[in-house]
Amino acid sequence: MLEGLSDSLTQTMKKLAGMSIIDKKTLKEVTKDIQRALIQSDVNVKVVFALTKKIEKRALEEELPKGLSPKEHVMRIVYQELVNLIGEKPEELKITHKPYKIMMLGLQGSGKTTTTAKLVKHLKKKGHTCAIVCTDTWRPAAYEQLRQLNEPLDTPVFGDPENKDAIDLAKKGLEKCGNKYDVILVDTAGRHKEEQDLLDEMKELSSVVEPDEVILVIDGTIGQQARSQAESFKQTTDIGSIIVSKLDGSAKGGGALSAVAEIRAPIKFIGTGERVDDFEAFDPERFISRLLGMGDLETLIEKAAEVTSEQSDKEMIDSIISGKFTLKDMENQLAMMNRMGPIQQIMKMIPGLGNQLPANASKVTEEKLSTYKILMNSMTEYELENPEVIKKSRINRISRGAGLTNDDVKDLLKYYSVTKKALKGMGKRNMGGPMGKLMRHMNRKE
Repeated sequence: MLEGLSDSLTQTMKKLAGMSIIDKKTLKEVTKDIQRALIQSDVNVKVVFALTKKIEKRALEEELPKGLSPKEHVMRIVYQELVNLIGEKPEELKITHKPYKIMMLGLQGSGKTTTTAKLVKHLKKKGHTCAIVCTDTWRPAAYEQLRQLNEPLDTPVFGDPENKDAIDLAKKGLEKCGNKYDVILVDTAGRHKEEQDLLDEMKELSSVVEPDEVILVIDGTIGQQARSQAESFKQTTDIGSIIVSKLDGSAKGGGALSAVAEIRAPIKFIGTGERVDDFEAFDPERFISRLLGMGDLETLIEKAAEVTSEQSDKEMIDSIISGKFTLKDMENQLAMMNRMGPIQQIMKMIPGLGNQLPANASKVTEEKLSTYKILMNSMTEYELENPEVIKKSRINRISRGAGLTNDDVKDLLKYYSVTKKALKGMGKRNMGGPMGKLMRHMNRKE
């Protein structure tokens, strides 16, 4: 997510880690790099300059903490101030009673309907039963889209495409749901802050639904505009949570996150891709840790736990980061990582790995995995355990047996080789240096 910003900030931290001395001149150089990265991600210029001024002031005036070098101290300050910029502490969505009613709001095109399905899946993972009431009478096929998205989740959607009265739909939907579900999500029509009739409808819906929580979905691609939009909704109804959608690679995502955080409305979730699974609780510390190339083991462990029941979380993570895997278990690991989300995102959660994984290693598609599986089925047990023995004659035999080409075999071996090399030694023994030391310091109870 936010690939451009992440790459820029990671490079800045690497540059800082490699500096032999930290003085006013080098500090200015670092803060200029941070300014450039944030402004390119559409963060408000005044906010950026205030942030970097604070970083400089703290770096020059604060007493050096015990156990940290000057450059590690500066890295720690950069981390802390970026966390403060987007929210400081994670805010949980707490389901306190049954039925807990959530009203979903958002502008047209914000991804609200898809986000509603993502939130349902998240809640179901937590053990909650859910139902949806569709009151969107403005957008054609809104009900059908909700139904299709939630059918695989075994979640009922109450609505009537022929009924154009949103208030009536809300009343009837809530009546049908009764007290049978832990959570009832009411999906509303996407609106614009200037559309007074829709804003009036939103007020009336709120009085009918009497939501326990109002969630506003903000499109991460709109950048700094997120602030004015969130404020206009907040003036109309009591916004309890914000979900920032479409953060998968958006150039303006940093602007949206910082702008929404400015109004002190809690960001509780972020959408990180198009799939229903590309959704996670928002934790400022974890988020910034990933942006800076410092990893995010907690989220990685949680994702691994969701997609596997065969190994414990620790065993699975150790397997991923050890770099000792063979061709025999590579397919299982890649398939697991694919279920967890885009592989490049998953790799960035591994502390110390950051952006070291080769670009081509993130482009493993389902089709590619299928090809690899066919090739590995054509190999002997010995070859799977000892890929280094696969030379010309073995390549010819494997490709013929799989009905594929020699180039396909070479592609698999190349992928295996670069991935193993990138992952090798990324365990605890390679967590030294300024970045590793900083991470350990940040994870200490203070």
